[in-house]
Amino acid sequence: MDEIKKILVALGFSDYAQGIFNYADMLADKLGAELIVANIINSRDVEAVTVIKNMGYDLDPERYIKEIKEERRKAFEEVSKNTTLAGDSLKLIVQVGNPADELLKIIVRENVDAVVMGVKGRTDLEHIFIGSVAEKLFRRSPVTVISYRDEKNRERLAKRIDVT
Repeated sequence: MDEIKKILVALGFSDYAQGIFNYADMLADKLGAELIVANIINSRDVEAVTVIKNMGYDLDPERYIKEIKEERRKAFEEVSKNTTLAGDSLKLIVQVGNPADELLKIIVRENVDAVVMGVKGRTDLEHIFIGSVAEKLFRRSPVTVISYRDEKNRERLAKRIDVT
């Protein structure tokens, strides 16, 4: 197995962000790896703000991006406040674009060895349990993708397994 020197954790700063970050932080600490936290501001949201501005409303897409980036930096500071990683071993990247495409670019550009991300339960259908960004990364990532499950998801999924 190849050595894992850089781990990317994709965070949407949802309710599950703390658990996902803690898991990636623990892996990075145990492996002596760097941890890159990536958050992508969906370009569709920026386009929507632009459309609304063009309709005559007082909105500024650049200000919107700046405010969202600041909000994400604060959320990052909150989830990472208990990390044991040293300053150089922890990095935040916030950028605008298509989330799956941008995460794949970061993987290649930053020479990442593994990715940690959560899954999002969309329905109760057994074959449709992963969010669209996670699904695209599982299919297209050139590196290992680790799927984090919190306790609630673990229990929900375990109940579906017939062990008899």
